Amino acid sequence: MPRFNVLVVDDETKMQRILEIMLQEMDLDVVRADNGRAALEVMKSEPVDLIITDMRMPVMDGIELVRALHEQGGAPPIIVITAHGTVASAVEAMRLGAIDYITRPFAVEDVELAVRRALNLRQVQRENEFLRDELAHGWADFIGRSAPMRELYDLITTVGPSPVPVLVVGETGTGKELVARAMHDASGRDGLFVPINCAGIPETLLESELFGHVRGAFTGATGERAGKFEISDGGTLFLDEITEMPVALQTRLLRVLQESTIERLGSNRRIELDLRIIAATNRDPLEAVADGRLREDLYYRLNGFRIDVPPLRERGEDVVLLAEHFLDRHARRMNKSVPVLPPAARRMLAACNWPGNVRELENLMGRVVLLAGASDIETVLARELGAPAPAPAPADQAGAETDLRLQPRVDALERELIGIALANADDNKAKAARALEISERTLWYKLKKFGLRK
Repeated sequence: MPRFNVLVVDDETKMQRILEIMLQEMDLDVVRADNGRAALEVMKSEPVDLIITDMRMPVMDGIELVRALHEQGGAPPIIVITAHGTVASAVEAMRLGAIDYITRPFAVEDVELAVRRALNLRQVQRENEFLRDELAHGWADFIGRSAPMRELYDLITTVGPSPVPVLVVGETGTGKELVARAMHDASGRDGLFVPINCAGIPETLLESELFGHVRGAFTGATGERAGKFEISDGGTLFLDEITEMPVALQTRLLRVLQESTIERLGSNRRIELDLRIIAATNRDPLEAVADGRLREDLYYRLNGFRIDVPPLRERGEDVVLLAEHFLDRHARRMNKSVPVLPPAARRMLAACNWPGNVRELENLMGRVVLLAGASDIETVLARELGAPAPAPAPADQAGAETDLRLQPRVDALERELIGIALANADDNKAKAARALEISERTLWYKLKKFGLRK
C-alpha cells in the first residue's frame, strides 16, 4: 500500500495519542489537530489522505468540519468517531460526505477495518485524479520534454482540432500512431479512432478491410461487413504506412477523400461519411511519389498538414526519461524491483544512435529488467548495445579527475562543426543544415541547445 497521511482531529490529547499509535502500527503517517478549525489550517500546509474526527469539540465541532470540507469540495475520505448519544449527528455527517462512523468505546479491529476501506477509496481517488489530469493535457502516452517534443506538442494542439487531413512522417518506432491518437483526442470528434496498417494486410484483403462488403461479393463473403471507413464515421481513420498501399487502391482512396462517400464491395449503394484522415509513413513521401509508390494527387490530398516526428537520437534528455519510464513499466509487469540507472549507464544510453528509436529503447529496457539481477546494469547494457564493458578504475587512479564522459565531448565537437558550417554558409541556416546532413529543424534545436542562435 502507498504511503498515506492521516489527520486525527480530537480535543482529547489521550484519544489523539491512542489513535496515533494504532495508525502508526498500520505504517501510516499521522498529524493531529485539536478542533475543526485547526484541522482546516493543517490541511493548508499538509497533504491529507484521510481524516478521523471526533464529533464534540470546542471552536469547530466535527459536523461543522465535515460541512466546511463538503462546501470546499475535493475532500479526502472522512471517518467520524461518536458516542452512542450522538449517532444522529454522525448520520448527518455521512449525508454531507463522511464515509463511515465508529462508536465509542471502539475495538481496534473496527478502526483498522474502517481505515483500510477509506484508504482503498483514497487510492482510487488518486488514480482518477491522475487520469483526469493526463487526459486534460492530452499527453498520457508521451514521455519527453526536449525542444523537438515541445514543438511536436504545440503542433498537435494547434492542428488537432482542425478538419484538415494530416500526413505524419517519421522513422520506424518514433511513435507516429501516438501522434495520430493525440490529434484525434484534440479534435473533439465523437467517433472512434480506427487504425489500419496498410503494410500488414494482404492486398487481396485490404480493400475489403477498408470498404467492407456485402454477402456474395467474393468467395467466402457469407454476410455483410462494415469496413474501417464506416467504423470511423464521425471519428478518425489512421492509415499507417500509406506508401505500402497498392496504387490501384490509392485511386479508390482518393475518390473517398474527394467525395466523402464509399460503396461496399459488391454494392451500388453510396454511403456518406464524416471522415478525418490521418496518414503516416516511414519513407520520404516525395521520394515515394518519385518512385511511383504513392500517387502524386493522393499525396497532395493527404498532405493538408505535415507533421515530422523527431527520431530518438535528436531528443537529447528524453532518452534517459524514456529509459526510466520503460524500466518502471517492465518491472511492474514482471513483478520485479525497478533497476536504478547509474551515471555510466545513462551516458551509454545518451551516446547511442537508436536506429530503432523509442521501440528499440523499450525492448532494450525489457531485457535489462530480465537480466539486471544476474549482472550489473552497465555490464548488461554494454553487452546488449555491443559497447565495451565498463572497466573499474585502477586503484592508483581511483581519485583521478580525468573527465571520461562522452556526451560533453560529443557536444563540444557538434558545437564546433555547426559553427564552421554556419561560417561557410554565411549564416544561411538551410545551407548549413544541408552541409551537416541534418534537417533545418534539428539545426535550430542544436543552435538553441548550444546558445548559438545569435
